[in-house]
Amino acid sequence: MFFPEGQILVFVYGRAVSMRLSYDGLYALAKHTMKLDPLSGNLFAFINRRANQIKELYFDRNGWCVWAKRLEQGRLLSNWDTVGTREMDWTGLKLLLEGIEPKRVRRRYQPAHALQNVSTKAGA
Repeated sequence: MFFPEGQILVFVYGRAVSMRLSYDGLYALAKHTMKLDPLSGNLFAFINRRANQIKELYFDRNGWCVWAKRLEQGRLLSNWDTVGTREMDWTGLKLLLEGIEPKRVRRRYQPAHALQNVSTKAGA
């Protein structure tokens, strides 16, 4: 079952990955190439060259999980030239899995404490 927490961070690897890689290979990419800690509980997404498959690696409380999806039609990404290793939130990942490529992230809602920090900086 695929039930990661809603507050986790998602890191998308910015280059094509062979879908033959499993736990150890994806772990090595996350740790050594992306320079991130795979044991942090964050989710790491890897997409193949044709952009019709995605694998996600994450560590839950008691072990490693790999989740995979293969599209029957279409692509996850429109162009590899515009893709780089990046961080996204859970909503961005859900959009990507549904075939909607988020081009620009713009948040309409800001928490109250973030607005207070902005107003105090403006007044200073």
